[in-house]
Amino acid sequence: ASVLDEHGKEQHMIMGCYGIGVSRIVAAAIEQNNDDKGMVWPDAIAPYQVALLPMNMKKSQRVREATEALYEELLAAGFEVLLDDRPVRPGVMFSDMELIGIPHRVVVGEKNLDQGKLEYKSRRDTDSRDIPHADIVTFLNTQLDRN
Repeated sequence: ASVLDEHGKEQHMIMGCYGIGVSRIVAAAIEQNNDDKGMVWPDAIAPYQVALLPMNMKKSQRVREATEALYEELLAAGFEVLLDDRPVRPGVMFSDMELIGIPHRVVVGEKNLDQGKLEYKSRRDTDSRDIPHADIVTFLNTQLDRN
């Protein structure tokens, strides 16, 4: 396309856009924070901070009730939480959460409930660890550096 300049001469238009937009920030964050399993969202820009994964929620009333109570507790504490209540195998849940890069994962299962614990895993770590159920909000606040 062209326009006429102040002297009536035809000039080709040139346009440049050099701002930092959301799509560029997200692309840069993903480029810098990924591994062979998928993206790893930085805590500050993650769409969800915590993935809450109940094991056999549809079959276990105890797991369902504990998960729903924990979900409400985490929301009340100000966390952005994704509750994965799909009726799929645990491996599918874990793989999907790693793929989409949610930084913190909390698993609710019968065995850990028997011990008063929850399973926690950071997206950046290879191993999970058990956290006392009563301490999970404080623990997540520490992990997210929100104290």
